[in-house]
Amino acid sequence: MSKVKNFRTSFYYKYLKAPSTKFIIYFILIGVGYAYLYPLLYMITTSFMSVEDLVNPTVNWIPTKITFDNFARAWKVLEATKSLLNSAYMSTIPALFQTFITALIAYGLSRFEFPLKRFWIVLMLATFLIPSQVTLVTKYMLFSRLNLTGTPFVSFLPSLTGQGIRSAIFILLYYNFFNMLPKTFDEAAELDGANSFQIFFKIVFPLSIPAMVTTFIFSLVWYWNETLLTGLLLGNNIRTIPIALRDFVSKYSIMFPSADGSAANRINEGIRMSATLITILPLLITYLILQRQFVESLERTGITGE
Repeated sequence: MSKVKNFRTSFYYKYLKAPSTKFIIYFILIGVGYAYLYPLLYMITTSFMSVEDLVNPTVNWIPTKITFDNFARAWKVLEATKSLLNSAYMSTIPALFQTFITALIAYGLSRFEFPLKRFWIVLMLATFLIPSQVTLVTKYMLFSRLNLTGTPFVSFLPSLTGQGIRSAIFILLYYNFFNMLPKTFDEAAELDGANSFQIFFKIVFPLSIPAMVTTFIFSLVWYWNETLLTGLLLGNNIRTIPIALRDFVSKYSIMFPSADGSAANRINEGIRMSATLITILPLLITYLILQRQFVESLERTGITGE
């Protein structure tokens, strides 16, 4: 063991701590960061540009005059106040349901033995491989027969029964996390007279906060950006902000017709970027608030046990 440790130490100081290696690592990180941040920075700067700046080839990043007219028009076309509220409860409530239910399912798979357990785990993972478009018609027929189309229950019920968006990934995440937790916790609680539900709610579930944070953030983002199922099952009864963004161009042309040839009413790139920024801004704010917990959750999911 000492030889292996010495080899690792020498390799670390000889190669990973070398200036050339540091330069390569930082170069790669900066390049990847630029590739991810460039669209966001371009979106922010363009959304504050006026029509004159957009057609001026000398203006690339910094606008000569900051304007908020783009946001005003985009907000009006998106009906952002109503659409943001619809998106908030149509994504937060299913995300909370999914965070809890998938943990309960994974706990049962991790702690209990039953016939064909491996088969059910494989079948659960196979549901993730099936594209959502394949089951789209059957889902619509099911909710239509239950008279639930156009109601929030088309999102609430699947998440409440472990069939939400990409629930299989979260079940697998909890399953691996619970397997790393020492089973001596459960045994000690059983000696004190606790049943399975008490063990889950009072011991296992509080210890799974790192996995809970990861599950909630990803669920929130996926439910927020979902347009295929919500557009078909909700229709025009509940319009979320991504649905409003999808129909942004056609609705803008109706609200601000440019038949008179006026360039003021003509849709431009600044208005498009403003509408897109309004759509993703709540997610950016949520991530900035939960950034620390999210990073810590990714680190803590590597905990090992018996």
